[in-house]
Amino acid sequence: MSEDERQAFLADVHIGVISIEREDGPPLAVPIWYGYEPGGNVWITTGTDSLKSKLLNTAQRFSLCVQTEEAPFYSYVSVDGPVVSVEPTDEDGVGRPMAHRYFGAELGDLYIESIKGEASLTWTMRPERWWSVDYSKTGRIDPRTT
Repeated sequence: MSEDERQAFLADVHIGVISIEREDGPPLAVPIWYGYEPGGNVWITTGTDSLKSKLLNTAQRFSLCVQTEEAPFYSYVSVDGPVVSVEPTDEDGVGRPMAHRYFGAELGDLYIESIKGEASLTWTMRPERWWSVDYSKTGRIDPRTT
């Protein structure tokens, strides 16, 4: 993918998989909502006392992979980089827009109401390394799909 294509792909709505280093075993890799605008940073939110927050506090970096699963032309973008800021999640500035991004306005507002009072943090990462593939450009068909 070109730089513009990979940034546009990352800016689309996908469920990401975040990977965070840990000293006592393999990296934690779990699904997560995320936000990104082309040319900017990636941000995620997670509970203040969650395992993700604890690991991020130690590692101070993470990787994020997003993909499409439409056969036969899978695509993905993966980024990693350092955490550049950590802040309490602003419900109206970050939490609600993120919920709307993934659930739409009505369900997003219901979701926000359901988690009222739960403390969370917004972790922002500056992408340093990018990996991407758009298999529709390779001229190959994935044999698993034929």
